[in-house]
Amino acid sequence: MRFAFTDDQLGFRDSLRDMLANECPPGALRACWTNDTGRVPGLWRKLGDLGLLGISASEEQGGLGLAEVDMVLPLEEAGRAALPEPLVEHAAVAIPIVEAFAPAVLRERWVPRAVTGEVTLTIALDDAPFVLGADSADLVLVWSGGALRAVERSELTLARCRSVDGARRLFSIVSGMGGGESICDGERAIEAARDALDRGALAAAAQLLGLGAAVLDLTVGYVKVREQFGKPIGSFQAIKHHLANALTALEMARPLVYRAAASMAARDASRSIHVSIAKARASTAAQQVARIALQCHGAIGYSTEYDLHLWMKRIWALAAAWGDPARHRARIAAAVLEGEGQVYP
Repeated sequence: MRFAFTDDQLGFRDSLRDMLANECPPGALRACWTNDTGRVPGLWRKLGDLGLLGISASEEQGGLGLAEVDMVLPLEEAGRAALPEPLVEHAAVAIPIVEAFAPAVLRERWVPRAVTGEVTLTIALDDAPFVLGADSADLVLVWSGGALRAVERSELTLARCRSVDGARRLFSIVSGMGGGESICDGERAIEAARDALDRGALAAAAQLLGLGAAVLDLTVGYVKVREQFGKPIGSFQAIKHHLANALTALEMARPLVYRAAASMAARDASRSIHVSIAKARASTAAQQVARIALQCHGAIGYSTEYDLHLWMKRIWALAAAWGDPARHRARIAAAVLEGEGQVYP
């Protein structure tokens, strides 16, 4: 068995990296903190043209019909650029959930347009207090009364919530959750919610790998030019140890995220546990990298004029999103104690 990405998967990643380098530089990301949508104008449709938004949608609905292992590298790149778009909620979670659980009429009405970026989808799970990008979404998947419903944005009353990351526009739903159309209810709704959590946690873990890599690269570049006592601080043993620890943490998390993606693609019985292991480790690793980066930068790292905070605050936000490390470790512990599937192959 060959445990490596294909040339096509690597090529798609490289194409996205080039696009985001041009379309989503730090200046564009900064603008998202103060504009009306928290998004880069025109970028969403370009992501649709590239095929990223429909990567998990079936070919019948206009998507690429690919699996989680094909999505994990592009999600890393989105993290590396700190992409301020609801990519996880829209492409990694909502589209697959609508395709897998919604009635045909609902799928055909929304999925083809979601694939192109004509409309935006987001999702609100029962235990998640915030909904990302609900104000600019066209359709919100909400959990209400034991059912999963598809509610158009115009039917919802929203309240803006504060976020540590100004490019993540968070909202709570004040009213309207019982409207719209039913996707599924009962046991099938529980299954859909579990699948949504797994998909969102996996996608967030992949983005955390990219965020951690970007922060590490920024820090390595900084310590090469910042001088103290007449020499670059990167030549000091203490700095080298810090950066080595940061790299090790990321490299130990990466195969766990890739394994979780393979488990999701294969619908492995233990996929939820593999996802929780990946999310817990990726969150912890990225947070460790952020701490080390801040320590290596010193006072300038605390400045909002310096780009480090754009990535660091996204790490803090995504480490808590889709289940923080404590929640996923508790999920793993419950599986071990209750004997629900294998934790390790």
